[in-house]
Amino acid sequence: MTWSDFYLLCFLVGFSLSVLSFLAGAVHIHLPVKWHLPFHLGHHWGGSHGAMRGSLKGGAHISWFNASTIMAFLAWFGGTGFLLTRHSHFWALLSLSISMAAGLFAGWVVFRFMVRLVQVDDAPMTSEDRRVEGALGTISMPIRENGTGEIIFALGGTRRCAGARSGDGKPIEKGAEVVIERYEKGIAYVKRWEEFAK
Repeated sequence: MTWSDFYLLCFLVGFSLSVLSFLAGAVHIHLPVKWHLPFHLGHHWGGSHGAMRGSLKGGAHISWFNASTIMAFLAWFGGTGFLLTRHSHFWALLSLSISMAAGLFAGWVVFRFMVRLVQVDDAPMTSEDRRVEGALGTISMPIRENGTGEIIFALGGTRRCAGARSGDGKPIEKGAEVVIERYEKGIAYVKRWEEFAK
């Protein structure tokens, strides 16, 4: 087996497994067999070292040594090595070094993409984030005199809606900006923003 054949084999394995992974995940093609490795490289090889793992804000970790980064490494390592051995006059060691760098770079790009993809941006909510009183909202269904309507407001970065009543019993039209004075049994008692700001 020549270097060219070795690189071509690495490329074919990495590329074909990447395509198979895409078809199985994105297009939902199910394979007739389930493949499980008898060992867990991601847990043991990744270790607990920060340099080897991508830390997420939620406390989870992604090992740098996983199937996606391995496939990217093999495809780029093999492809670059094959092209260099076929179309350049570099020494074998220099071709190997350039191929390793290309493979490691491709694996790093895939790893960084995976970390960003599963990164948790939600910080734990504090009691202040759960507090409805004082939230600014908009009336989405008008409140009749001494009746009930609906309000849309933001709580902890999420859009919420709830039943709403006027704090003083007066009607409030749709689209009016209001402030929630109190919240009892799923009903927000509101006051117009203009009155609240006085």
